[in-house]
Amino acid sequence: MSARTRQSVDPPILIVEDKDSLRTMLRHALEAQGHTVVEARDQREAEAALVASHPAVVLSDLRLTEGDGFGVLRAAKDFDPQLPVIVMTAFGSIADAVAAMKEGALDFLAKPVDPDHLLLMVERALAQRRLATENLILREELAQRRGAPQIVGDDAKLKQVSVALHRAAATDTTVLLEGESGTGKELFARALHALSARNDGPFIAINCAAIPETLLETELFGHEKGAFTGASQRKSGKFELAHRGTLFLDEIGDLPLSLQPKILRALEEKTFERVGGTTPLHVDVRVVAATNRNLKAAVAARQYREDLYFRLSVFPIVIPPLRDRPSDIPTLARFFIDKFCRDLNKRPLVLSPAAEEDLRTYSWPGNVRELQNCIERAAILTEGDTIHPRHLNLSFRGPSLGALVDEDGGPWSKIDLSGTLAEASRRTLNEVERRKIEQALKDAGGNRGRAAEVLQVSYKTFTAKLREYGFE
Repeated sequence: MSARTRQSVDPPILIVEDKDSLRTMLRHALEAQGHTVVEARDQREAEAALVASHPAVVLSDLRLTEGDGFGVLRAAKDFDPQLPVIVMTAFGSIADAVAAMKEGALDFLAKPVDPDHLLLMVERALAQRRLATENLILREELAQRRGAPQIVGDDAKLKQVSVALHRAAATDTTVLLEGESGTGKELFARALHALSARNDGPFIAINCAAIPETLLETELFGHEKGAFTGASQRKSGKFELAHRGTLFLDEIGDLPLSLQPKILRALEEKTFERVGGTTPLHVDVRVVAATNRNLKAAVAARQYREDLYFRLSVFPIVIPPLRDRPSDIPTLARFFIDKFCRDLNKRPLVLSPAAEEDLRTYSWPGNVRELQNCIERAAILTEGDTIHPRHLNLSFRGPSLGALVDEDGGPWSKIDLSGTLAEASRRTLNEVERRKIEQALKDAGGNRGRAAEVLQVSYKTFTAKLREYGFE
């Protein structure tokens, strides 16, 4: 492969070495073979270079003047779990190299470094990287054919989630999806199922917060005939229905304490009894859970069982909020525009530059779900072929609590009055309600119970409104 061809295909190689002479020798050896090289002298510079250059391979000394190679290795694996890392060490410190390989390093080079050995090792790392990428693409294509939901976006944080999903899909490990309300945790759960070997089995979802506590146990585990008044026949629960497939437990943070021991047993032993039954039932189920709550804080407050938390979080994956990946907002918006134009049988629509700028600068407290709802509404309201800011209904929904004013100081001119009287009234009422809830939370210092009392609504109603408006 020529130098020009290789540079057009492969990202750079990151060298982390505090000795200038050795770093220069390594760079010259790699550049002579057509590789692009990025250099760092310590762990801090290496961490910055990871983000700036997205290297194909990391070559790091284990002994650095600031930080160490183990820190570089962990930072590289946090940035991209598939990133090959080769460590260098003195001949007398082979034990350190072995320890690094146990932490995920691909291989090690003993000093003094043989340039030919270095080049062979780098070529092998690049080949492994390309093969892993090709496999990932093939698995995604296969999953799409089997009906996996499409995950839209190119942000680096989203790509890290995708890599983690692929790694988890190859196992039966319990996965905990963490993220704010509206980030699409069920979408990721369905993608995980489609990528796994269980994709021919059922995907069963249940929202633990949407079902009253008295009914949740029956929904999860089923019941026997006569177990309670009205139980006229046996009923299978979600654990049974998900046999040889995936069970998605959404809002697992709202699981009542009384049910947590039974869930823990079902996770650990794959065994449970129906309500009113005495016969243990065994199931083959892979569990994916999701929460927008801080479960660590709930455990500390003794609102959640520590053993259940540890069992659920064997493989945690954090879904980033939309505001943390702003470059994906226009891409997602266009994806939803195409979708709703097809659904509504409308001709293709485009975003005006001003509308796209409004989408970029809005904070999206409701995340992707709010963006989807916003675009659906805009697709319905737009009569021409261009979506303008007035169709988005974002101009008076900024994060501040100030008056709704326009350039002339009038408080009403930016409120979207399109549609029927009922539609305009509902939009205005929703905005006032959202702001009132936000103000109550602020005045109560974030205490939900106190805010609910001030608003004179039940705690259950208040938490439902928080979810509805994306305050979770």
